[in-house]
Amino acid sequence: MRITILGSGTSGGVPSVGCHCEVCRSDDPRDNRLRSSALIETNTTRVLIDCGPDFRQQIMPFDFQRIDAVLLTHIHYDHVAGIDDIRPFCVFGPINVYADERTATALHTTMPYCFGEHLYPGVPLLNLQAIKPHVPLQVGDITILPFLVMHGKLPILAFRIGKLAYITDMKTIDEAEMPYLEGVETLVVNALRKNKQHHSHQTLEEAVAFASRVGAERTVVIHMSHGIGLHADTTETLPPKVCLAHDGLMMEV
Repeated sequence: MRITILGSGTSGGVPSVGCHCEVCRSDDPRDNRLRSSALIETNTTRVLIDCGPDFRQQIMPFDFQRIDAVLLTHIHYDHVAGIDDIRPFCVFGPINVYADERTATALHTTMPYCFGEHLYPGVPLLNLQAIKPHVPLQVGDITILPFLVMHGKLPILAFRIGKLAYITDMKTIDEAEMPYLEGVETLVVNALRKNKQHHSHQTLEEAVAFASRVGAERTVVIHMSHGIGLHADTTETLPPKVCLAHDGLMMEV
């Protein structure tokens, strides 16, 4: 199985509009970050995690092949705003979109033309299905186990897929959810910035401490703002088993 980090940035992306800090002015491509999303692939199955406003740009370099399912972590714009851009992939047939009850309900309001009862010609053909934490989901040959993390006060979904765990937008996790991370070898987890606390996102220091608790062989940091610092400089400060993601990063899991 392979995971590709399509986007490693936070809600505004990097460069940040109107900012002239050294990260936003960097000519290192690893410092340019689209909104967070990932593609999970086996020989027979492709699953997209989150579909933000940069999806069209992110998917263009890939061969035009079926997307078997879309997993949504939560309703925030930077994770769902690209759903309409899935439309071309519906030539292969309707696509299942999986989300928790809160997100599924909200999508009917925020994107009613995609999920209403009376669809007009040309809209994406999507089967929206509500899923529950801790109930396994099978997509092709990929088994997905949703579990819960807290995005500030908002419970959102994270996903355990084999030896991989994908967590975005987490600030805290209940102790009861930690068993779902046992045996994880590749941990993908969020860190907004260094040092300065945020009410609903981990700092890099918090992400590193969490990685130590999980004990994965490899931890890859996503959902980063320009406050993470230059990719090259910050990388030098990280423990051996922790690295920063960059857009386009591919890993065998």
